[in-house]
Amino acid sequence: MARGFLVVMDSVGIGGAPDADRYFNAGHPDTGANTVGHIAQAQALRVPNLDRLGLGAALHLASGICPAPLTPAAPNAIWGVAEESAKGKDTPSGHWELTGCALPWDWHYFPTTIPSFPEALVAAVQSIAGVGGILGNCHASGTEIIERLGAQHLQTGYPICYTSADSVFQIAAHEEVFGLERLYDLCERIAPQLHAMRVGRVIARPFTGRLGAFERTENRRDYAMMPPHPTLLDHASEAGRAVIAIGKISDIFAHRGITESHKGSDARLMEHLAHAVDCAPDGSLTIANFVEFDARFGHRRDVAGYAGALEWFDAAIAPIVAALRLGDMLILTADHGNDPTWVGTDHTRERVPFLVAAPDHAPQGLGLRAFADIGASLAAHLGLGPLQIGTPAL
Repeated sequence: MARGFLVVMDSVGIGGAPDADRYFNAGHPDTGANTVGHIAQAQALRVPNLDRLGLGAALHLASGICPAPLTPAAPNAIWGVAEESAKGKDTPSGHWELTGCALPWDWHYFPTTIPSFPEALVAAVQSIAGVGGILGNCHASGTEIIERLGAQHLQTGYPICYTSADSVFQIAAHEEVFGLERLYDLCERIAPQLHAMRVGRVIARPFTGRLGAFERTENRRDYAMMPPHPTLLDHASEAGRAVIAIGKISDIFAHRGITESHKGSDARLMEHLAHAVDCAPDGSLTIANFVEFDARFGHRRDVAGYAGALEWFDAAIAPIVAALRLGDMLILTADHGNDPTWVGTDHTRERVPFLVAAPDHAPQGLGLRAFADIGASLAAHLGLGPLQIGTPAL
């Protein structure tokens, strides 16, 4: 019986989005942003396994560039490019559309003014947390703001609240001084108020350390809005299939349609993915998100770090692809871009790769497809009913 695997390389965009001029970083449009392309221009990007699956060819099709040693020629593989239709460049929009769920509303975004948040929201946070104020109240990079305000947070006990170009409300707090469970409770209780405003996610951003050495931990937790329509995960679980979530997938889908969930560092997540390929039952769906490209290197505009992460992923994914068996389909893609050479610190609007490893399918070029066609392809492969949106690509 068929098995399906969707692997989201968080923020690994390949440029070329035709509407990039409508999305901005630090007041500048995303026109020309190209995560993989610009990294490969900045330094030799050695990802031979992803290239054999079609990354170089997809990059060339999406944006017209393909710096060596990536190869623009059509590979002996199943490959294409996917383009988002949702009005956003954020995690929920991308993942929901990838799994066949259209976004029926526009997200609420907080203004770039200081303060960024309405007084009623600030008052609610203070009341739940039992504190006399908050810190931040602005747009910021998560790593920068804890360096800037971490000491004041330790002195006052006030949570650090900030946002970005995404529809998001983030709360950073020290795991030991503020308390991890207290942070989770604050985020969980404030989330309904944010969701009513059409803010897509509340994110708990715990950190540890002391002045000059603050560091975010792996205990991030997302409180996302419920997807507005059934997703591929719902269709699979309702059909009695095992649905295995790896990484932040369970948070993105508000824990709906999932039978098993695993979290940890990207290295640990790769172990979970390898185990799923070895052991997931027939008919199962596994969805993984590898977030460190985005969280550790994209937002921090760290080109060398992002390149290193891609090269690590390339080496680690090779034995997993090699272990696929007849009846398996594994799709590698992304949810948006985050060009580390770009101005600002936010995501970038880009097309994404659509790379398929399926031992019993013949190589073919898929051309330019919609995000939703990825989920539709997996649904068809697994023998599930049609999703709300999307057309199978193979």
